[in-house]
Amino acid sequence: MSPRLFLSTCIAITFFFAANIFAQTYPNKPVRIIVPFGTGGPDSLARMLGAQLTVQMGQSFIIDNKPGANGILGAEALSKAAPDGYTLMITSSGFAASPGMYKKLPYDTEKDILPVTNLVENPGVFVVVNPSLGVKNLQELIDLARRPNSQLSFGSPGIGNNLHLSGEFFNAKAGTAILHIPYKGAGPAVASLLAGETQVMFSTPPAVMAQIKAGKLIALSYSDTRRHAQMPEVPTATEAGLGSFTHHGGWFGMFAPANTPLAVLNRLHQEVRTAFANPQFRERLEILGADPVGNSSADFKIFVGTEIKRYAEMIRLAKIQPE
Repeated sequence: MSPRLFLSTCIAITFFFAANIFAQTYPNKPVRIIVPFGTGGPDSLARMLGAQLTVQMGQSFIIDNKPGANGILGAEALSKAAPDGYTLMITSSGFAASPGMYKKLPYDTEKDILPVTNLVENPGVFVVVNPSLGVKNLQELIDLARRPNSQLSFGSPGIGNNLHLSGEFFNAKAGTAILHIPYKGAGPAVASLLAGETQVMFSTPPAVMAQIKAGKLIALSYSDTRRHAQMPEVPTATEAGLGSFTHHGGWFGMFAPANTPLAVLNRLHQEVRTAFANPQFRERLEILGADPVGNSSADFKIFVGTEIKRYAEMIRLAKIQPE
């Protein structure tokens, strides 16, 4: 072996053992999880998972809400954080929509931010309305929205968010023009619907499940090909008469700054899988109505790249001009 090759091998072995030792001692101080939205949606999942990881790993996982610009402010903060595993982000699939929605972002989506694991996916979205609207099924909503003097509006966590795109997709398929109102998170959007400021919402199950079960909101349909297991009384869009509105509800994933050690990513992935295997935690997760995933960093990275292309096409079809 040449001296140069020997030196390179020694350096590689040193880095390998150093990374593994770091992963074994990680975390030795509190971990911050950025949630780039307000209450509801990924915030609910982040708080639930953060509490579970705190128990499993013996250090506090602290939620840091940074709402604004449809998740861009929080993602920018993550991209500038030290790549040491002590700053993470849990966000929605709107992260993959942003490159198609905005001409210029303050970070490179695929180079500055690393996917850790896809936490959960939402196979569909509920079409929910305020009970005061007086509609009892999806067709009645469509008929009302098609009236020339209709002033219906729907809220979402922000421009370009998956729930915004869901609403525009519905408009395109139903021949309606329900007005979009952006908010700084699913929580504020749901609050506006409950208050009657907006009348409709196209929402993932975690954001509205409790309100539907309490009778505060009415679910008219679910956009998956099958009824939701937690709400079997709600028909699919196909059953409700709008089969063209079969639509995936997006996902919530965990991310880290670029150059975070692979050993740390693997440790986080392992701990998430452990959480998902815990019967009590899984039961709480099922109450949210989301399906756990927990794939590897490598697999999630490929998936995010595919999602960026898919959302760009959705934005084009919805005729939304990038800002």
